[in-house]
Amino acid sequence: MGGKNKQRTKGNVRPSSSGRAADLLARESGVIPGFVGFGISTSNEPGYVPAVHGAEEIDHLVDADFRLVLRKLSKRDAVTKLKAVQEFGAMCQERESDIVKGVLPYWPRIYCKISLDHDRRVREATQQAFEQLILKVKRNLAPYLKGIMGHWIIAQCDTYSPAASAASVAFQTAFPLNKQPEALSFCKDEVLNVLQDNLLKETADTLSDPQSIPEEEREAKYMRLLTSSLLALKRLLVMIPQTDREALGEHLAHVLSQGKFWKYSKHKTPQVRGAFFEVVAALCELAPQLVEAEAARACSAVLLSIDDADPVVLPPLWEAVLHILSSIEDCWTHVNARKGVLPKLWVLLKEGGHGLATALHPNMLPFISKLPAEVTEPKLDFCRSFFTSIIQGLSSERAVASPSECAAIVFATMECLRFLLLQNAGEEPEQRAMQTVLISEQLLPLIDKSLGNPALQSGPLFLQITEMLVSWEKRTTGNDAKTFQRLLVDFWDGLGSLCVGYVDQEQTEQVALEGVASLLQIMQNPCKQVKRKKSVKICFSDQEAKGQGEDPPSGTPPTELSESQGKQDSSLRSSHLLELVCQLAELNMVYVCERNSERHLHFLALLLRAFPKPQVFQVLLKSEDGKPEQGLEAELGALTENPAVRFLLQRVVMWLRQDDRQGTDFLVDMVFSALHCCNSKGEQTLVLNHLTMSLKWGVILQIIQKACADAGYLEACRGWLKGSVLGERLVGLAGELCAFGLKGSPSLSSPLMSQNSHSWPLISLALSQQSNNESLIGKVYVEQIIERLHATLTEAKGMSDAGNMEPLVSFICDVASNFFSSVKGCLLLAAAEELVLTIFQLCALDQTLTHLSDALLQKMKLAYTAGVHSLVTQLGAGVTKGTFLYSAAVWVKTLLLTSTLNAKRFAEILYALQWCEEMEHCPAMLAEYYKMLQDWNIKEKDSLLCPLLNYSTGRRKSKTVPTVGVTHTVSLSQSLLHTYIKKSKIYTKMFYVLEVLWSLCAHITTLIKRRFVCFLGVWACLAVLHCCLQAETPVEEEILLAVMATLLEWRNSREEWFLFNRELKQYLGYAVSKCCFCFCLNVCLICTKTASESSGAFWNPWVQQFVCANCELIVRLTDFFIALPAGVAEQLPSELSSEWQEFFVEGIHNLLLPLLVKIPVEFPEPDEPLFPMAVVVAVGNALSYIPIQLLTQNKLPARFVADQNSSLPDALQTLLNTLGPLLLFKARPLQLAVYHMLHKIMPLLPESDRESATAKSEDEDEEEPCLSPPAAIMTILTATEELLENILGGVQVGGFAVVQPLSMEHCCILGYLLAWKLLLTFFKAAPSQLRVQYSLHLRKTRALHKLLLHLFRLMPENPALPGQPTEMASKDPKSFFTENLSLSLHQTEGLQCEVPHLACSVYYGALKDLPAMVRLWWNSQEKRVFSIVDKFTSKYVSSVLSLQEITSVQSSTQTFENMTVKARSATREVIATYSVDDIFIELVIQLPQNYPLGSISVESGRRVGVAVQQWRNWMLQLSTYLTNQNGSIMEGLSLWKNNVDKRFEGVEDCMICFSVIHGSNYSLPKKACRTCKKKFHSACLYKWFTSSNKSTCPLCRETFF
Repeated sequence: MGGKNKQRTKGNVRPSSSGRAADLLARESGVIPGFVGFGISTSNEPGYVPAVHGAEEIDHLVDADFRLVLRKLSKRDAVTKLKAVQEFGAMCQERESDIVKGVLPYWPRIYCKISLDHDRRVREATQQAFEQLILKVKRNLAPYLKGIMGHWIIAQCDTYSPAASAASVAFQTAFPLNKQPEALSFCKDEVLNVLQDNLLKETADTLSDPQSIPEEEREAKYMRLLTSSLLALKRLLVMIPQTDREALGEHLAHVLSQGKFWKYSKHKTPQVRGAFFEVVAALCELAPQLVEAEAARACSAVLLSIDDADPVVLPPLWEAVLHILSSIEDCWTHVNARKGVLPKLWVLLKEGGHGLATALHPNMLPFISKLPAEVTEPKLDFCRSFFTSIIQGLSSERAVASPSECAAIVFATMECLRFLLLQNAGEEPEQRAMQTVLISEQLLPLIDKSLGNPALQSGPLFLQITEMLVSWEKRTTGNDAKTFQRLLVDFWDGLGSLCVGYVDQEQTEQVALEGVASLLQIMQNPCKQVKRKKSVKICFSDQEAKGQGEDPPSGTPPTELSESQGKQDSSLRSSHLLELVCQLAELNMVYVCERNSERHLHFLALLLRAFPKPQVFQVLLKSEDGKPEQGLEAELGALTENPAVRFLLQRVVMWLRQDDRQGTDFLVDMVFSALHCCNSKGEQTLVLNHLTMSLKWGVILQIIQKACADAGYLEACRGWLKGSVLGERLVGLAGELCAFGLKGSPSLSSPLMSQNSHSWPLISLALSQQSNNESLIGKVYVEQIIERLHATLTEAKGMSDAGNMEPLVSFICDVASNFFSSVKGCLLLAAAEELVLTIFQLCALDQTLTHLSDALLQKMKLAYTAGVHSLVTQLGAGVTKGTFLYSAAVWVKTLLLTSTLNAKRFAEILYALQWCEEMEHCPAMLAEYYKMLQDWNIKEKDSLLCPLLNYSTGRRKSKTVPTVGVTHTVSLSQSLLHTYIKKSKIYTKMFYVLEVLWSLCAHITTLIKRRFVCFLGVWACLAVLHCCLQAETPVEEEILLAVMATLLEWRNSREEWFLFNRELKQYLGYAVSKCCFCFCLNVCLICTKTASESSGAFWNPWVQQFVCANCELIVRLTDFFIALPAGVAEQLPSELSSEWQEFFVEGIHNLLLPLLVKIPVEFPEPDEPLFPMAVVVAVGNALSYIPIQLLTQNKLPARFVADQNSSLPDALQTLLNTLGPLLLFKARPLQLAVYHMLHKIMPLLPESDRESATAKSEDEDEEEPCLSPPAAIMTILTATEELLENILGGVQVGGFAVVQPLSMEHCCILGYLLAWKLLLTFFKAAPSQLRVQYSLHLRKTRALHKLLLHLFRLMPENPALPGQPTEMASKDPKSFFTENLSLSLHQTEGLQCEVPHLACSVYYGALKDLPAMVRLWWNSQEKRVFSIVDKFTSKYVSSVLSLQEITSVQSSTQTFENMTVKARSATREVIATYSVDDIFIELVIQLPQNYPLGSISVESGRRVGVAVQQWRNWMLQLSTYLTNQNGSIMEGLSLWKNNVDKRFEGVEDCMICFSVIHGSNYSLPKKACRTCKKKFHSACLYKWFTSSNKSTCPLCRETFF
């Protein structure tokens, strides 16, 4: 045959000589010869796809791409198979149907194999691909159905739900619902053959190869196949018609006759057991004759497993149990019920079903209904055991913890009890004995147990008992009337004794009394308890089904009834209940009256709430004399004869008036119970009016609250609420409260205020509560109360000691706030609008005059805000005369224009004008304030202010000031300052006033200066000094020395003046300029500490100014010490510079770094006016000088992320996790500050990955090990990629998206690009071995792919730098690629170019540092994108990058032993000359025009002493290194030289890639074959094993260990 060592041409599909010989034999003999691994079969089942031999005409029917994919499907690697299946599905969707049809002959065998794959993703993808195949081939699938259907129906029963769902979808795609039974019937024999083989023949070892598949995986696959096959058998039985089931009878009987089939009932896997019982249930239902034939096995397998409590097994098991009992009449002859079944059931019931009561107990009723007499004899013992066990289950742990479990047990208990009572209805002795056992020994003890158990009380037990009694009452008129009448009497007697036993105890438990009341209440009104009952529909007998015409079967779910019908049909109609209630009420009253039992009084309230009937109240009055008080008859008339009203007036009112009573809520319920017995609403109103005059305000409040909470109660009280009696009393109460409050109560604990603790809530409720959009009380009384509150608040506003009335004002604010926010149309009342205005005025007055606390002012602000909101939303925001807004505006204007402007306020206004004008980041609130001051024209108010204001608002606009009037201005200023200093003493704000006034000092004579210094002291000197330093005006030496001496003296004696250790919320901060270094350094550090402790006050503009000045001082000091001016170093103390570097720098930056991190936490909304943007800029600018060691050893609180793999030190990881998310914060200065700090540490991070990467490369078992760049940065990229896709999704690649500066989109894109800048810096600093692993991670996550697409939407079509002169632009054009990007925190202009410039910078960095990955991306793009990228890069980037590359080679100081490198910029060439011994090699590297997108060409120069083949290999290796490595040309040459050096050192090439150093991961050959001793690269070996599907050495073909 020859030619074994020749390489086969790729794509050659012509068969080899052996293939042609086999074809010849086939034509002559008609049989294709077999080869190893492919058996010869005469059946119609096709084999695998022919590869390169035999059946040439069949091979040509399969498309080459399909043939390749189908071969991949036979691979063992799960990832390979998954990708192949997905690719197969995509090809089926995209290719023509004729091409796809060629796959059909080979699909069945492949599908039958991969549909059972161990990897669930492969199984799901297989079904999805099958669906695409079906959609394409349609009816052409029919000839191959029999080979597929068995495994197809198994796949529809896959234990992995997504795979099963996908298979079902494919089945529905192929066959409509009405055609599915027909399709299964067509293949029924083949399907059953497959299922029979799986269930009876297959094992874990026959299903999978024991030599290559781990035991655990083999077992898991076998268990899954068993489960799916059993479920598939059930599915087959259910779906095929009855005639086809009969046709399969013999085949199914053979399966059932096998002992292995029945052993699945005891299988160790719950899923298998559950599926088995599902099959048995289906067989009993659909083919009972087959089960009867195997009755002994079936009954033993099912009934003896009755105690299986696995959650997967129990539901199908009990379905099978019920079917066995129904379909096999003599089932109990095959098992011993008393020894093998019932004891197991009792244990299971005692344990509450092991937490499966909701699945188990609904089966109890049909189970016992099917038990024959021989099993239940003796009946009494059976019933005792059954009910004892099931009731004991209520005490199990799961039943106690789960209400649903408890409810299921209760439902089952009551259903079974009712069933057995019906079965034993009669007057025979045995029947009566059974009735006694069920009621006296089971039901009543269960009720007794529930009365002490709140969980059972809240369950369905009481409702079930009531339904049972209603059923009995209906049966008292039928055939068994006598029996059920006796049952009712026995039950009520027993229940009465039980309840009396609890009530007739003085120390009885409260929960028991509440249980009795709850039981009686549900019996009285069962409709109030929601029914959620699910039960099995079981009809016990014809008589029970028909009943007496009134009682539905107990097993059927209840139907929803209307309220009236439900009440009529489900309520008890006999008098037993009312008699019992009256008996308990009379007994209970004894304990209430004679022993003052509070528990019994609560119980009485519950009884009366459930039974508000005259009969009950009549019983309660037996001990009374029956004579009403004098005067009541005249007031209430005939109502005094009403027992409920008499009880209310004689007993309840007395209890309500008791002073020592703690709670009266339950007594108020008695009031409504008594009102229920009144005959009309008028009578109810009379009673409530009488109570209003005699009860406390707290009780009236409770009555109103309960009325508002219940519609029935509210209807009963409506006349009283709207009436004059309550309304006038409430108006009078409001007056009393206001009069008391105006007396100036010092606290809320005074006797009268504590007595009226319910009064203010009562007023608030009466005003704010509404019913049907109407006020709760009469409208006229609402207006009177509001008027009284307004008058009181107005009077309080005019009093000088308003602070003493703080409780009164607080109460009024609470009432008003509730009223404004709750009542619709509240501002329609004139008094309400005036009340809003009064609250606003009191809140706006000077706090020093009102003496009101901050908390109360905040409450008042909320109150009038609610009023204004109600006014605007309901009535509109009109500002006409007489409206609230107009009145408020007039009042504010009058107050401002008439109030006294003292020196302090004047100074504040002056400095506000100056500061607002000069501040770079002026908040919107201050800008409005500045405009308001100008609009007011303050200078007209006082002629004294004219020259000062004119100068303070205009001094920055001109460098010169007229000298006319300066002396007069100074004289006026002197008088103003004299007054100011006398009033203010030493006050920090005075510094700013002095700054404004003494700004004139540059224009006055020395004589006047000295006069002012003498007059004002050092404060004036500070102002003069500061202004002179800012204006760069010469300062007299004597003033400077005097000021500094005084400052140092103050530092020791008046530390508080410097705000050291003070909260900045109370002061105005300001930093001093540099004068004395030691003093300045200490001040700088202490001020930084103060600022870091006061970050919460950064909303204050003065605090912002303080921090900004301090940070400016830090920057200037840092610049000073970095580059000391000539001659200054000698004049400074010798240790000053070292102290700055070693002590002050560390202390300052360790405070500033946490401070910057805290700002976005305390101010999360950068768009708000109070956000301290100026502080962010200042602190960020100062932190740009932070040393790297302070970042790597930061003191930030530890912050780690779960599942974040990192080899970084804790401090660096904390820094990344803390600062990284701030790159996306919507504040540009903060983003840039974080970027500058992280940029410093990025080159240090790869060092931490060296050890782990080295270990990974030594032990690598994968083709290409990858390593993630810093997870914190990658998280940012992942978080923003989708956002950018949403922002830029509408822009085509090559278009230009215009981004609005400082918008949300701008900040998002800025953070994304800055993160990539950091990542490129990190990548550049990594060694070549790590770069490979990092780049592989970027390729897998497609992060660079997404970046490049985004960049070509953000870079402009013409990246020319804007603002260039025309001449310069034509001669030496500047672009975003030639000019560096300045990322300044202070930049405010040109921001519209920031994102495009940054995008160009990132693209340039990607081309420079990741050329191989960009080239790979470019080659994978569609034609349009390919062309756009090529043209743009060639035109604007390649020349710049090529020049830099050539320049770096020319200027490189790197030297190589035995190799020299030089560059020619004109020809874009790099020449490398390598010489060792007698060998001389010259290689010429040519950069393409579109570098680095195009391939770098390596041309041959001179060579001496090198064979041609070796020479070509080395050229190819250099070309490979330059193409695949992400680095510069010098780095590629270095790798190539190392490879050649290793070759000369004797290191053998890898015999797969024929290179010493691997082309992509730069590793050496380390994996050696034990036979031939040849070494290979790990990555090369991995690729060889996966592509060849062999585990042999590539050279010697022996097994590679």
